Amino acid sequence: MTDKVFDYYLEGKTGRWEVIIGLEVHAQVTSNAKLFSSSSTKFGSDPNSQVSLVDAAMPGMLPVINKYCVEQAVKTGLGLKAKINKLSKFDRKNYFYADLPQGYQISQFKFPIVGEGKVILDMPYGSKEVGIERLHLEQDAGKSLHDQDPQNSFVDLNRSGVALMEIVGKPELRSPEEVGQYVKKLRSIMRYLNTCDGNMDEGSLRADVNVSVRKVGSRNLGTRCEIKNVNSIKFMQQAIEYEAKRQIEILEEGGAIDQETRLFDTKKMETRSMRSKEDAHDYRYFPDPDLLPLELDQDYIEAIKKSLPELPDEKKTRLMNDFGLSSYDASIIISDQEISSYYEQVAKNSDYKLAANWMIVELFGVLNKDNKEIKDSPVTAKNLSKLINLIKDNTISGKIAKIVFEDMINGNQDPEEIINKKGLKQQSDPKELEKIIDKIVQSNLDKVEQYKSGKDKLFSFFVGQAMKETQGKGNPKLINDILKEKLK
Repeated sequence: MTDKVFDYYLEGKTGRWEVIIGLEVHAQVTSNAKLFSSSSTKFGSDPNSQVSLVDAAMPGMLPVINKYCVEQAVKTGLGLKAKINKLSKFDRKNYFYADLPQGYQISQFKFPIVGEGKVILDMPYGSKEVGIERLHLEQDAGKSLHDQDPQNSFVDLNRSGVALMEIVGKPELRSPEEVGQYVKKLRSIMRYLNTCDGNMDEGSLRADVNVSVRKVGSRNLGTRCEIKNVNSIKFMQQAIEYEAKRQIEILEEGGAIDQETRLFDTKKMETRSMRSKEDAHDYRYFPDPDLLPLELDQDYIEAIKKSLPELPDEKKTRLMNDFGLSSYDASIIISDQEISSYYEQVAKNSDYKLAANWMIVELFGVLNKDNKEIKDSPVTAKNLSKLINLIKDNTISGKIAKIVFEDMINGNQDPEEIINKKGLKQQSDPKELEKIIDKIVQSNLDKVEQYKSGKDKLFSFFVGQAMKETQGKGNPKLINDILKEKLK
């Protein structure tokens, strides 16, 4: 762990400025039913097809807590190494939108279900610990549709009442890069736990980004502005860069920052004012009279704790200790549960480090180029393991392996079949290689003399000639060993 902070500063007319960032991440709970009703949470259904009388706030309808959503929140809290509060309460947060039929949102204010926790970020300069202030449960609002008609806005209440976990981070992030790693780490933990699918393009994970600036060396926090509902890491980073520069320009011209809520316009690449920022008293929080306080006992919490899978940080430590992977390689592999699962299938029957290298360099290169995920890999874990073993036992060289891998990507899965069909097996007979090298030496006696007189770089010339004679199939190690003996 390091206390070092990445030096991300913005230069202004009056000197350097530091950016202070805190995120409120809204994560949709993985659950078939909503937080207070049995309505489906399936994504992509026809508008208003998943709305119960409770979701539509019809008179006399009472909310009933979804026990599974409570369990998912506790599980997430444990994954964030956070305190689980045995007593939590639901409150009404009052505000008025067309897509909020009740005129209030059921949320948690003073007594959240989860207290302080932490996440560890793997940054280029080392590990950084970022604090979690709290995690509370709340229901989502509906969705206003402004692009269906030129004169009217429509309302879809399918999302109304869907369970959200709001994860409030401490203002300890200092750069867009740290924000990117923070969101990725939260998403990774929740995917490992299966408490949120993290699909940002579907709105399952989004964040309100709080940004303020202060002069380098100052200990006072500046006035923050909240950028609302950003659903992409790239947009979060772009919004932070724009907003920080906007605030610096205002302050350097003698102005003051208004505490307000802003939106990020992804086309103009700028933030714009939405409304003045509300404080808690503006929402007129009060305990929801229809819901009893949540009381959890220690046995319940312990039972959930025992059900937790191996989480990213623990898996990283194991891969480094048991598999000998570097911190960098282990961080990439544990970043996604499906990636780590694929890796362990490859590595259990092959060389650990070669498996990591071939995945990170070769396989990810192909997947990233085609914008595919590991689940869509054209190469199975079993066949990648086979390929690595063929390199390891000197059946093929690393260079030939890349040719075989290209065929595997294009649908010819079994590497042994490709090698046999194309005659790519590595030439490893010492006697045959010695004959080839003797011929090369006799044909280049002038270069042999130059090599012996001190021109060591000529050694690669002889290696190249041997590889050329063997059509790239010669065992590189054997060729090197025989050449060294012949050129003494």
